[in-house]
Amino acid sequence: MAVTGVNYSAAASSNNTSSTKTSQDLGKDDFLNLLVTQLKYQDPLSPMEDKEFISQMAQFTSLEQMKNMNNSVQITQATSFIGKQVTWADSQGNEMSGVVKSVKIVNGEARVLVGDQTLELKQILTVSEVATTPAVA
Repeated sequence: MAVTGVNYSAAASSNNTSSTKTSQDLGKDDFLNLLVTQLKYQDPLSPMEDKEFISQMAQFTSLEQMKNMNNSVQITQATSFIGKQVTWADSQGNEMSGVVKSVKIVNGEARVLVGDQTLELKQILTVSEVATTPAVA
């Protein structure tokens, strides 16, 4: 589709002023806003062809499936940390460690709970088995 004189990014962002994104990733809402903006500003004498629309919907479906698969992998990875010793750097750069007690899902992303700390998976530096002391007979 060739539309001249339309800035899709500015038009799409003006439609989504109520939410603030903290991530640089494009999500399904961004994709749908872009698609709606394309339809809204298309040339009536040369409308979007069915093939283009179907292609964009297929890309959207593929994007959503990949995001769901990524979330599943994150949850699986996080649950595999339960009972393991992890290390991470705190906000001052000090290395901390503790045993993962549970997993929490926050805004669709897996977080691990270590003591009173909630950590994102990307914060974790190392994962190891908990050292056990042999029983004294």
